[in-house]
Amino acid sequence: MGNDSSDHGKSTAKCPYRHLGIDPVGGPVELERLTRRERQVLLLLGTGMNNRELAAELGIAERTVKAHTARVLEKLRLPSRLEAAVASVLLHGLLCEDVRCVRHLDEERPEPLVA
Repeated sequence: MGNDSSDHGKSTAKCPYRHLGIDPVGGPVELERLTRRERQVLLLLGTGMNNRELAAELGIAERTVKAHTARVLEKLRLPSRLEAAVASVLLHGLLCEDVRCVRHLDEERPEPLVA
């Protein structure tokens, strides 16, 4: 870094958003490839629920949750459920369809992706 003013104190570490394939402003380019149910599963992954809890919340079988989760990871090219949960939190505004959601009260948010 040194005294070079062009560095502005930035590290050479890779951006975690880039590693996840996420544009912090526009979201992952593949997000529109998810079905509505896959987007619901992705949104709920950000809550930290386990598969049994997700199944109960969505009214579907636990094995169906596992299948949806696997497709989300594949379509978004994410290596783990943890990275999907991180993506869910970062992209909440694009995934959440609840206009009364408290996370959106003070922010301008884009329209959610609804199939």
